[in-house]
Amino acid sequence: MTSADWQALAQDLQETLHLDTPPVAITFSEQRPDGVAAFDHPTASPAPDGRTGRVPAGCVFWIHAAKRTFSTVPEDHGNCSVGRLTHGMATLGDIAGNSDVAELLGSDWVDMDAVLGIPTVSTPPGAVTYGPLNEATTDPDVVLIRADAHQMMVLGDALPGLRLEGKPQCHIIAVAKEQQKVAASMGCALSRARTGMGSEEMTCAIPAQELGAVLDSLKRASAIDNGVAGYAAEDARRFA
Repeated sequence: MTSADWQALAQDLQETLHLDTPPVAITFSEQRPDGVAAFDHPTASPAPDGRTGRVPAGCVFWIHAAKRTFSTVPEDHGNCSVGRLTHGMATLGDIAGNSDVAELLGSDWVDMDAVLGIPTVSTPPGAVTYGPLNEATTDPDVVLIRADAHQMMVLGDALPGLRLEGKPQCHIIAVAKEQQKVAASMGCALSRARTGMGSEEMTCAIPAQELGAVLDSLKRASAIDNGVAGYAAEDARRFA
């Protein structure tokens, strides 16, 4: 699709769901795309186990991406072992000895069976590009939205097969990219602490090539919900 197509879809999606935050495009590639600025925050000092990166976790890039387009390389994601795993940047063997993994397992936040079942991106990327969907100039892999409870209700009505996932939040990107399924997340304590996302916010990852069909379903569901809400509001006046 053209950049104009993605701009139109972005506007349609934001208006249909009344999103407070613009939808974000996420694109995996073998190398940095030409003409896209590199994410330039300084690399943090390494943790004792050697972990470092330009942000505390890959999900933090989602927050920056609502405002501008930039590219990242795997080293930029290096601080969060879980995010590296879900995004295909590391294997379980690569991260098993890291202190953040030890903390998550030792605290019973997750167990090893859960870790082994986490969806992951199958092909290690050389770069991941993030940015507002309305700035996309090439076809992204995933469209990510931040939604409140009402917006998630509309998504659930529109998409009966919507997957509602728990921790870690970032694995919904792999579900959308690899399985071509729309997946929502309740969020996770790890990601919320690092991103500063509001307690009322959830996330939803949509396979980019399915966005048009998803929008059609959203519009139908939203119109029906508005009609039912209007009836309910009128009916409730008898109790005022």
